[in-house]
Amino acid sequence: MTDLLARTVTSLRHQHGQLAAAVPQLGEDQLTGPSGAAEWTVADVLSHLGSGAEITRATILASVQESAEMPDNQAIWDRWNAATPRDQAADFVDHDDRLVELLEGFSDTERASMRIDMGFLPEPVPLLVAAAMRLNEVSAHQWDVAAGLDPAAGMDPEAADLLLDLYAGPLAFLLGYSSKPDQLSERVELGVDERAIVVDDTVTVGPATAPTATLTGAPEAAVRLLSGRLRPPYTPEGLEVTGNVTLDQLRQVFPGY
Repeated sequence: MTDLLARTVTSLRHQHGQLAAAVPQLGEDQLTGPSGAAEWTVADVLSHLGSGAEITRATILASVQESAEMPDNQAIWDRWNAATPRDQAADFVDHDDRLVELLEGFSDTERASMRIDMGFLPEPVPLLVAAAMRLNEVSAHQWDVAAGLDPAAGMDPEAADLLLDLYAGPLAFLLGYSSKPDQLSERVELGVDERAIVVDDTVTVGPATAPTATLTGAPEAAVRLLSGRLRPPYTPEGLEVTGNVTLDQLRQVFPGY
């Protein structure tokens, strides 16, 4: 768990650095133009990530400091929604940096013992789960920003590789929320390099054992598939799915969020 958490925090810092360098260079037309998220502009995505960073940071502090209170999510969303696109972009950089700095500042002992009350899960979760959920969100929405500027953009490959490990472990429960396995009539074990996405009564990620189908392409495309971000306009050239399922059928299983 310690290694996964360290990798997760390192990945969050890396992706923060990428966005923090890119955001100030965006023009107004780019900020207000479409992103890879169907109904959001680039600024909308940055606002979502920024408000999420503010809420996540406050939630973690409320779980570890007696004097801190759980955030008022609606008030935070309302404030971010009322901001200008330029302010949304700038404030994202600030709040995301503060969240990553908080995560970096905990000792290994603190990280191992923390339990975070996320507010919407049945019980408090280890810090790894909270950080991994943030990585899942950041990776998807960083791609949304990149794809709005370049439809051929891919997800950060190191983050994608880490997310496949997390989906096989502490984030396995998320696949139950984001997938519709009943869209397929037979079991599928989709090989992705040495891993597999298994669609049966549920969806799981783990080592490949006996693939019934294969995704030929970069693993980052498989992670985008799981979050509904492998739609036709954004499918890498040369990516193929062969075996007992088609890419279009898999898109039905993973409609996105």
